Amino acid sequence: MKAAATICAAVLALPFGLVLLLAGQQDPAIGAGPAAGAPTRLARTDIPPAYLRWYLDAARTCPGLGWNILAAIGKIESDHGRSTAPGVKTGENSAGAAGPMQFLAGTWATYGVDGDHDGHTDRYNPADAIYGAARYLCANHAGQGGRHLYQAIWQYNHADSYVHKVLTQAAAYATPTPTLTASGRGTVAVRAALRWLGTPYSWGGGGPAGPSYGIAQGAGTKGFDCSGLTQYAWAKAGIQLPRVAAAQYTAGPHIARTQLRPGDLLFFATDTRNPATIHHVGLYYGRGQMIHAPQTGDVVRISQFTGNPYRERQYIGATRPSTAHIAT
Repeated sequence: MKAAATICAAVLALPFGLVLLLAGQQDPAIGAGPAAGAPTRLARTDIPPAYLRWYLDAARTCPGLGWNILAAIGKIESDHGRSTAPGVKTGENSAGAAGPMQFLAGTWATYGVDGDHDGHTDRYNPADAIYGAARYLCANHAGQGGRHLYQAIWQYNHADSYVHKVLTQAAAYATPTPTLTASGRGTVAVRAALRWLGTPYSWGGGGPAGPSYGIAQGAGTKGFDCSGLTQYAWAKAGIQLPRVAAAQYTAGPHIARTQLRPGDLLFFATDTRNPATIHHVGLYYGRGQMIHAPQTGDVVRISQFTGNPYRERQYIGATRPSTAHIAT
């Protein structure tokens, strides 16, 4: 590892999607109600069918609340009930929360719902818990979107980092994975990166084997930095990349911006005339978006780069990792 420019910048601009949200402009991918769209292939693959039905149905009880917001909370709180952590199926966790949507007893007493109409309100019952979460979010005005949605999620768990994780996961569940004309390895790399949405940024962390503890300010955090994430994603596609962003710029042919396909690597530099100043890399997701690990204190997320002045100003080019670098 060398200086900041060769790994990733430690301080970057606020992600574009979050800027829109805080400004009160709803990002359609995060959106509420119909704007969330039908469940994507990622949602249908990752969410158990019964849970997905409950998320969809419960969201309809709160006009304007997207099913994907409920699904994102369910993913983060209990991996849709699959987690074996204390308090998910029995007992309580150290904070006193329980059930797949992690309700405190006092909050459940106020907002619990008999979601499956069996005559009981049980926070361990996933139908009840999901309907209860919709009721709680609605009481905090989540259906109004924008700042109201942000604040409602914050009320659910008092941490800005939690809100960011929920919104990132919600966007992934509601944004269709782009279809490639030549799917291949780029699709594999994108799917591999999507698996780690919400994972903490860790300076120097991550690699072909997955997230790891980093160095310097990342020493206490298990996760990915920007080039660690891209190295991991393309390793899953069978291609071995160098570790740092500036070196990855040479791993494969350069691609014109008009020819970008999902999985292509996007690079950003302090001086766009000098590749040695590259400090950030992400994977092209489609529709002007990228999957990346942005900065210390943030998480792996999908962000807009087309039209984002900060990203546009520092965009130096893109590459498509070559089979000449296939891992053996």
